[in-house]
Amino acid sequence: MDDYPLLNLFWTMLWLFLWVMWFFLLFKVATDIFRDHSLGGWAKAGWLVFVLVLPYLGVFVYLIARGQGMGQRDAKQFKEQEDAFQQYVRKAAGTGGGSVEELSKLSALKDKGDITQEEFERAKAKILA
Repeated sequence: MDDYPLLNLFWTMLWLFLWVMWFFLLFKVATDIFRDHSLGGWAKAGWLVFVLVLPYLGVFVYLIARGQGMGQRDAKQFKEQEDAFQQYVRKAAGTGGGSVEELSKLSALKDKGDITQEEFERAKAKILA
């Protein structure tokens, strides 16, 4: 343990962490280049070459020039995924939104005594079918 002091271990861990973070940022920028629909093919190719040939300068220039749009594209993608998930859950649960309201109205009618239990079960089966 005398050959590798604790401070050197700390510095090694710090550099490893920064190296991993750098690659994360590089991949994030590269995926954002391809995800941006406002850029044409040549612009995407130019940005990608710039980021790959001069990675530090390319990434920092990209973040300065297009960083705000990067956040907006992330938020838009998250919203689209959330909407798709909600739509899938509604479809899988068999509720288009209207059937839940119909069931609650039907339950209210049964609770008030306007319909019998048998009528409630028939109407419920019809709604859920």
